[in-house]
Amino acid sequence: MRQDLTHIVRWIDPGSRVLDLGCGDGEFLKRLRDERGAAGTGIEIDQDNLTRAVGKGLNIVQQDLDQGLANFPDQSFDTVVLAHALQAMHYPDRVLAEMLRVGRQGIVTFPNFGHWRCRLHLTTRGRMPVSRFLPYRWYDTPNIHFCTVRDFEQLCAEQGVRILARDMVGAGSSMLARAWPNLFAQTAIYHLTRPA
Repeated sequence: MRQDLTHIVRWIDPGSRVLDLGCGDGEFLKRLRDERGAAGTGIEIDQDNLTRAVGKGLNIVQQDLDQGLANFPDQSFDTVVLAHALQAMHYPDRVLAEMLRVGRQGIVTFPNFGHWRCRLHLTTRGRMPVSRFLPYRWYDTPNIHFCTVRDFEQLCAEQGVRILARDMVGAGSSMLARAWPNLFAQTAIYHLTRPA
């Protein structure tokens, strides 16, 4: 399982209602159901992923997240998860607002495009980086809104989103990733809510 998903399990209370946005093949939702007793719903647009997730006995809705979550009432979930999908949204600001409308809390993970390897690659080669961590070329990437840790925290401040906790995952030292996240974190992980 991806490292960011392993980190966020601890922020999801046993027995809670979870909405997983961009749930992929449903493996994470299945883990939450089996290990935490969570009542999960997933949203996925890709037909193959949707079929695999439904095959695991999960409740999945086929929907485009950029169209909003109007089919879900306010505060209908305890936690809404958006893992490694924020950067692929056309309207990440709207998706964040909708997450925290339908859920009491949100968890967002995304690749930090301010990481030193991305910066070095751009500086020395003059081209968008391609690596195991970012395996796409600029013209075939699903990532359309590149953001850094600072960019995301600024968006949270503008939207009045309260950051309950954050965790940073780096390739080497987690201590460096936590001390200087905008430079050393490969993946940023945020636990969010709206002020009461």
